[in-house]
Amino acid sequence: MYETDDDLRSLQEVLDTSYARAGSHLRSIWGEETRLGAAELNAELQGVQVLDLATVTPRGEPRVAPVDGLFFRGHLWFGSADSSQRFRNIRANPAVSAAITRGLETFLVIVHGRAIETDPRGPEAGGFAAYPREVYDFDWDAWHSDAPYARIEARTLLAFKRR
Repeated sequence: MYETDDDLRSLQEVLDTSYARAGSHLRSIWGEETRLGAAELNAELQGVQVLDLATVTPRGEPRVAPVDGLFFRGHLWFGSADSSQRFRNIRANPAVSAAITRGLETFLVIVHGRAIETDPRGPEAGGFAAYPREVYDFDWDAWHSDAPYARIEARTLLAFKRR
């Protein structure tokens, strides 16, 4: 919807590179025939997704919890409270991993990368604020006026769907 041709090309490159590096075990479960391309992934991730997001504590311990995930211009975005442990962790160490799953091995997205904290209404967000205003059934600006948001810059992105 908001993705440009360049966004989709970049997304496809990350998907292809990530699958080429994937281990044999993952590839034995999620074969080439289950892979999603950039356009298919974009279509699947319209609206709000449950994104199981893992951050790293200052002691190096993993922490995972669900957040609202929004796929915008080829990146997964999420928000939380400024005082949340999630954003304290990200500000100390931006390394994150996340997954979206549906059903029993029917749909899977895995992403590993860096969380880049971004003002969701600022120019560096590339128009992101229009998307949550469109998909939420409440006044996003009133409820989340000062909530921090981040997008995940993916080093690895894998997406699969049983057909």
